[in-house]
Amino acid sequence: MRDDGTGQVAINGQTVPVYRSSLGETRSEVMRLVMEYSASIGLAVEVQALGPEGPSALTVHPDGRVVHDDGVGAIQAAQAAQAQAQAAQAAQIAAQAALAQPAPTPAVPTPPAPEPAAPVQAAASVQAAAAPAPAPAAPAPAEPDVQTDAQSAPAPTAPAQDTQAPPITLLGPQGDLDPEGRAPGGTITPPSAPSVPAPSAPSGEPPLGPGGPGAPGGSDVGRRDSRRSSFLVQDRLDEPATQGVRGVLARVGLRVPPSESERAERADEQAVSQHWQGPRTISIVNGKGGAGKTPSTVLLAAVFAQFGGSGVVTWDNNQTRGTLGWRTEQDQHEATLLDLIPRTEHFLGPTAQLGDLAGFVHHQSRMRFDVLRSKPMALAHEQRISSEDVDAIHAVLAKFYRLIFIDSGNDESDPMWLRMIDHTDQLVVATSTRDDHAEAGALLLEALANRGEHMAELARKAVVVVSQSDPKATPADMRRVAQGYRALAREVVTVPFDPAMVDGQLDYRALRPQTRRAWLAAGAAVSRGF
Repeated sequence: MRDDGTGQVAINGQTVPVYRSSLGETRSEVMRLVMEYSASIGLAVEVQALGPEGPSALTVHPDGRVVHDDGVGAIQAAQAAQAQAQAAQAAQIAAQAALAQPAPTPAVPTPPAPEPAAPVQAAASVQAAAAPAPAPAAPAPAEPDVQTDAQSAPAPTAPAQDTQAPPITLLGPQGDLDPEGRAPGGTITPPSAPSVPAPSAPSGEPPLGPGGPGAPGGSDVGRRDSRRSSFLVQDRLDEPATQGVRGVLARVGLRVPPSESERAERADEQAVSQHWQGPRTISIVNGKGGAGKTPSTVLLAAVFAQFGGSGVVTWDNNQTRGTLGWRTEQDQHEATLLDLIPRTEHFLGPTAQLGDLAGFVHHQSRMRFDVLRSKPMALAHEQRISSEDVDAIHAVLAKFYRLIFIDSGNDESDPMWLRMIDHTDQLVVATSTRDDHAEAGALLLEALANRGEHMAELARKAVVVVSQSDPKATPADMRRVAQGYRALAREVVTVPFDPAMVDGQLDYRALRPQTRRAWLAAGAAVSRGF
């Protein structure tokens, strides 16, 4: 851990970097990772940490207790106590089995247990003490012979399960590593979870042959036997973790479930990856310029295209120098919606093809959606668009795309703006932490709530995206604005400051991980309104 807020924790060569704004935050994050690792293997972990103040030693327990020490005596004592308890328990089980067994049965030879995997030789400046493998359980009493038509034979007993998981090693801070990326130390071998035998079928059940349940001619023809689960219904198992220390454990061979934060991220990805029946139109609005409408349009479209595939388009529905074209990638032409309007009748006809639209929209090769630009170089009166033009453009886009994101202008009385609202399925209010931006968005929602049933419904189920466009804004500013919108909208999502959102072309991949995560959450909130 270093003064600049960086650090790292590694397991068997798989490194988890830590980036925070201060040494204290880095220390807290490192301890969180170690505690999560200790809890996942159910063992105490000895930690040798290196920071600016020098090395330190402590022991982290699965229940979250942290004990500062100068050696491994506590872990060794715990190992010895656990070994004694397991030995006593095994002896007790063996004695009970011997008393319950009616007569000795010939031993059936069992195949030799597989050789344990060789431990991975890697560094261990953070070590976990592994308890010795428990003694194998005594053989179960022999079942009485059952007469059948076929010759009976004794069933072979299953080989003993290997109780040790692949060795796991945690590496310390980068300062401990040698030039080849390793550090002196040993390995740790946490025990795997004991296998649980499958329950046997209960005795005394009726046979499954003729006359049994489900037999032809019976009273329950076509019904599944209640004693088994259908092969057609299977529980969906979570994929192993991929993030944080859990992801490192999964990559070295342990099946570790994802954390709650990773589960939430996967749920949001699933929400935005759906394909709905029929097209959906999402309008991004705020009566104040500079509130973040264009970045919200671009990045929401990028989220749905990234996880849901093609069929996403953005439309600059702005008569007063809309900048959607300036903040996105230009294709090999300069066409705008003014060039598309005279061709809308053709595109609505039976011979039109999606490929023909490539000469009018600008494909985003990195973000995988299309952009229908306005012409910001022209004055407003030179690109006046009527309500009928908005209807025609929307009809063309709805024919060829499944999701239409509309970047709106600032004039809420303009026919372009009002007609856009008529076609809208989901409203998104974009705002920054500035008071005038937040107030303009709130007033818009309040006005829509009194303008008829459709607009009122859009206002009630609106999503508000609060972006920290000013780097000087504080988390308290974000919370204050978000809290003010919670009574007006269905959901409110906050997006942290990111330099990649300030100027120039927008690229979803260029954002910081926490910013991408925030936009994914915003996309999921939008999808829940469909």
